[in-house]
Amino acid sequence: MRNSLAIRTAVVGASALLLAAPFTTTASAEPASDTHVEQLEADQLPAELVEAITRDLKISPQEYLDRAAKAQELGAYAQEFKSERPGDYAGSWMGLDGQPVVAVTTTEAARIAADDGYRTHVAPVSADTLEKTLADVNGWIAGLPKEISRAVNSATIDVLNNQIVIDVANSPVGQALNLPTLLENTKIVLSPDGGGSVDPGALGGDTYITSTGPIRETPTENISVCSFGFNAVDDQNNALNISAGHCNPAEGSKSPVYLPNHANVDDSQLIGAFSQSSVGNNAGDLDYSVIKFDQSGIDAGLDRAAVRGANGTTLAITGTARPVIGAPICKSGQTSSFTCGVVAADRVETQLVMADGDSRTVRGFAGTACTLAGDSGGAIVSGTLALGITSGSNSSGAPSCNEANLVLATSGGTSNLGIPVGDILDAADRASGGGVGSGIRVRTAG
Repeated sequence: MRNSLAIRTAVVGASALLLAAPFTTTASAEPASDTHVEQLEADQLPAELVEAITRDLKISPQEYLDRAAKAQELGAYAQEFKSERPGDYAGSWMGLDGQPVVAVTTTEAARIAADDGYRTHVAPVSADTLEKTLADVNGWIAGLPKEISRAVNSATIDVLNNQIVIDVANSPVGQALNLPTLLENTKIVLSPDGGGSVDPGALGGDTYITSTGPIRETPTENISVCSFGFNAVDDQNNALNISAGHCNPAEGSKSPVYLPNHANVDDSQLIGAFSQSSVGNNAGDLDYSVIKFDQSGIDAGLDRAAVRGANGTTLAITGTARPVIGAPICKSGQTSSFTCGVVAADRVETQLVMADGDSRTVRGFAGTACTLAGDSGGAIVSGTLALGITSGSNSSGAPSCNEANLVLATSGGTSNLGIPVGDILDAADRASGGGVGSGIRVRTAG
């Protein structure tokens, strides 16, 4: 997180959404898909990422890549299935055993998905109905007085249990919150209130600092620390980076961006500025920014398709991905380096509390990878595909992931809020201007 922003917990306990999912039908055939996922080989992954995968996910690097590929195939299949049978589709996810599951509302739809090679689960409510209910929930929350709406942490579609979950602070206000009778399929939960060669060049996941004006004229306490996300490029060949919107200390302005000189912050290197930034409410409720680099940023190495993890090792980015429940993810950030988890919810809306006390609705996906203060804006990958950037987490105040895991173990574990890279690219394209062209895309290797 940016160090000067207070961020509301994002889906505390979201990992619980992936527990105890009933699988009612098992298909023996392999899922049919035309989706091709370009990834690195397992032996090409950096040693530190391999360590994070085996430590956090308890699976092999090859299984990590395989599950990431299956998740993208499932996402493509689910999108097509929903468009053809909107009333029959109830959601989809990757099971804890790495197998794709499609939820449907009828036995006929279950037969079709099973024939296509997918496990199926029959649920009473369609995904379209859940999405309408979520919109109604958010409309209800928006109409509450601010002192009450601030008790609501998030509203999420819980695909596995076929319902909407409203995460509310365990406070007197939160405990007194009553759902209107028109909101069906909803549930309120209470949460706590509140190796290899080192590349010398700058990469995604590395630290940047920013301020509202020249760094030499800015008091240290007003300097913000964030992480670069994915390097990108537009149709004018501008060198860009996709990061978090709340990292811009003056939203919507061209705040300068620096590579920090840790020995003397005043001598930090100016490498560019924010060209776009938005935090919720606008641009589809996304928390995103686009940083445009000048020649010094390019010379520093920020025109390459790679992100950095622990000890300076790098991971090449081979494509982009969409959030799929249960898909394995790993995040890169300047504070906690590589940490891994899974997608716990593919759509979540939560509140970010700005430094001035203003509350913004932000939409993204929930993951279980540990994320600490300063990791905001960093890259989230599935396999070697760009999935999203880090917006917030319930562990931002922890000194380490070890401590975060211990403290949060009784309330569902660590959870992080990611902003889908596909949604960011669409929003950035629509807002192109101010020196940035259209056709913005994540840089990929090869």
